[in-house]
Amino acid sequence: MTNPTLDGLSKRRSQYALGRNVSLSQDEIDAVIRKAVKLAPTSFNSQSSRAVILFGDEHTALWSMTKDTLRAIVPAENFAPTEAKIDSFAAGFGTVLFFEDQTVVAKLQQDFALYADNFPIWSEQSGGMAQLAVWSALADSGIGASLQHYNPLIDQQVAAHWNLPESWKLRAQMPFGSNERPFGDKPFMDDAERFRTFG
Repeated sequence: MTNPTLDGLSKRRSQYALGRNVSLSQDEIDAVIRKAVKLAPTSFNSQSSRAVILFGDEHTALWSMTKDTLRAIVPAENFAPTEAKIDSFAAGFGTVLFFEDQTVVAKLQQDFALYADNFPIWSEQSGGMAQLAVWSALADSGIGASLQHYNPLIDQQVAAHWNLPESWKLRAQMPFGSNERPFGDKPFMDDAERFRTFG
C-alpha cells in the first residue's frame, strides 16, 4: 500500500545528532513551520497554538539559559551528561517553542460553559497535533528534530527574554537541524497489544 501521509510520518524520528548543514533557507524553514501550525486541527477551530521560531543567536540563547537553569539544580558531579545533551540541541540550526494561548482557552470556557472542563484537555491535544505537524513537515524537508520539555523550569526566562504574552503557556521545545547521524531501526510492540478491530 502506498500512502503519502504514512510515508511522511515514517520519516519523523527523534534526532539528537543535529547540525547546521540544512538545504533550506531560514525563510523557507520559517514558512514550513508556520504553515504546519496553521494546518494543524484545533477544537472549535480555536487556533490556540502559538509558535516562536528561533534561529542564530536567539536559538543559542535558549539553550544557554536552559543549561544555566539546569546547572543550578543538577549536582555538579552529574552535570556532564546534561550539558552534553543541551549542547547537542544548541548545535542545531534552530528551535521551535510551542505554546498554548490560555486566553483562547478561557474564552471558550466562558462561551461554551457546558464543555468548560474539556477545553484545557482539547488545547493540549491541539498543541500535540501542531507539534506533530511541524515535526513531520520538517522531516519531509530532510530536517531532523526532537521534542523536548524543559518547561516549566524555563518558562519565566523565555517569556521575559522574548517579551511574550503572559497567556502563552510553554508546552514544548523542538530543536532542529541537519541529520548528522543515520537513524537506527525503530522497534514496535506487537499489534495485538495495541489494537482491536471490530465489524
